[in-house]
Amino acid sequence: MPGWWKRYLQRHCHPVSRWLHLIGVPLTLVALGLFIAGSLRDCWSDWWRPTVLLVVGYVLQWVGHRIEGNDMGEIILIKKCLGRPFVAIAPRYAQLRSPTDNKQT
Repeated sequence: MPGWWKRYLQRHCHPVSRWLHLIGVPLTLVALGLFIAGSLRDCWSDWWRPTVLLVVGYVLQWVGHRIEGNDMGEIILIKKCLGRPFVAIAPRYAQLRSPTDNKQT
């Protein structure tokens, strides 16, 4: 398993967060595709559609990270560049999940 995928799974443990990302990430990617398609066709009359998709996609991901208690990847990058502290993996959720949680009784 690639290292980036392991880190992704560590940062997205909560089931609600995973569902929000399952919806939010594709919305964001579709929005970026629509922005590119609009610029190639020089058609900006429908600029609001990809903008709405982009905002909704990012809000869903942001809510997922609030549930997890960690920062979004883009926020981590900005904080690293500014020398600010950041939360990559939230300890509060990691403490809730102990190895005994996976045992069936």
